[in-house]
Amino acid sequence: MEEFKDEINLGENVVRILKTIFDPEIPVDIYELGLIYDVLINEDNEVKILMTLTSPNCPVAETLPQEVEEKIKSINEVKSCEVEITFDPPWSKDLMSEEAKLELGML
Repeated sequence: MEEFKDEINLGENVVRILKTIFDPEIPVDIYELGLIYDVLINEDNEVKILMTLTSPNCPVAETLPQEVEEKIKSINEVKSCEVEITFDPPWSKDLMSEEAKLELGML
């Protein structure tokens, strides 16, 4: 049971780190923006993140996934991190959290 608890804590740590990464054009973190589609953590503490960008032409298309990977790898328990970018489904404002919409004056 103790191992399972650690996985939950690692998942929470990953989310906490993701909430420190911001899209440079929008003053909201990438997690609340809905850019993170999935976070997978296996029993070896290898993390895979499925994410999108606000558009395929996003100016940080090269650097944002790299920043995500580096910051997640900085968590002590994480053995490795892979970030996969997808545009299926494409990002839309509907994916944003209520908090993000409120922050951007959309509510």
